[in-house]
Amino acid sequence: MASSGLGSHSISLFFYVFFATFLHKVQGQNLVTNNVSVVEGEMAIISCRVKNNDDSVIQLLNPNRQTIYFRDVRPLKDSRFQLVNFSDNELLVSLSNVSLSDEGRYVCQLYTDPPQEAYADITVLVPPGNPILESREEIVSEGNETEITCTAMGSKPASTIKWMKGDQPLQGEATVEELYDRMFTVTSRLRLTVSKEDDGVAVICIIDHPAVKDFQAQKYLEVQYKPEVQIVVEFPEGLTREGENLELTCKAKGKPQPHQINWLKVDDDFPSHTMISGSDLFIENLNKSFNGTYRCVASNLVGEAYDDYILYVYDSRADGAPQKIDHAVIGGIVAVVVFAMLCLLIVLGRYFARHKGTYFTHEAKGADDAADADTAIINAEGGHNNSDDKKEYYI
Repeated sequence: MASSGLGSHSISLFFYVFFATFLHKVQGQNLVTNNVSVVEGEMAIISCRVKNNDDSVIQLLNPNRQTIYFRDVRPLKDSRFQLVNFSDNELLVSLSNVSLSDEGRYVCQLYTDPPQEAYADITVLVPPGNPILESREEIVSEGNETEITCTAMGSKPASTIKWMKGDQPLQGEATVEELYDRMFTVTSRLRLTVSKEDDGVAVICIIDHPAVKDFQAQKYLEVQYKPEVQIVVEFPEGLTREGENLELTCKAKGKPQPHQINWLKVDDDFPSHTMISGSDLFIENLNKSFNGTYRCVASNLVGEAYDDYILYVYDSRADGAPQKIDHAVIGGIVAVVVFAMLCLLIVLGRYFARHKGTYFTHEAKGADDAADADTAIINAEGGHNNSDDKKEYYI
């Protein structure tokens, strides 16, 4: 019985050592690979790598589990697969001219017991065709809305479309249409209201896709706008004086170019000495009756605009530019005058306060000791007989 027990223990130890050795062997032979993304028509590289290989056989299988390479031998009759490198630790295979049908899961297999497998997913990227840029109108008038569409056709995965106007990003509205074999067509619509500043500015459609870089199309906006009008004084350079001449030029630009330029005097008729030639207005021998507002009006297909010139004719002896009123100086002068008047009022007030009630006559002399009013009058110095000598003082 003891012998039997010892034998069972020996067998168990043998299997334990064998299993541990097997696990160590399998775990030591670590098989790895990588997923691959490749653009249609280009080359993919598939790598099967083994850590601590003990001469186990490496092979590569396609998604249908057909053997592409067994060690360095290619059983599969597809010359697009080529051996790049083979060693005990690596099997490196290239696949040229990749197509959508090549997409799938490839298997790296190591012949251990049991066999080990690692998986490499090949994703085929299909770039979109050239972006198609279309606009609802070729020419837009300022203040109106226009619509531009950009289409990226037949890509895998679906493209993303971005918009720029000059250096300003804009937001479009995208729709995605799924085609065959997980292919997509994306259309983005951009709506924007234009101004005259947008004329000649580029609107850019940018295609964002992992298979392409800097893929874009652009269109230059053509915006029509009403004229911009400015009256320029050609002569004289300074004041407009009596007896001199006046020459004005009306400068107008727009898109399209203004087809009509008119001069008029607001609320009055032109002076008899006025001559008009296209965009120029000329007045001879100015006088003050010519004063008023002279207006130039320009128009095109979009609309009309105007600019005004206010004529003020100065006396022939006027010299230099009209003097501007210096309110600060005037304020200072007024302050000084007010201060002086306040000082004068204070002095006069003090003077009158000091001499208040100083009215007296010589009739009062000697009346201080009188018993009553009648006696005071009789006893007053001089009495009525001295009335001619009476003097009065007024302060």
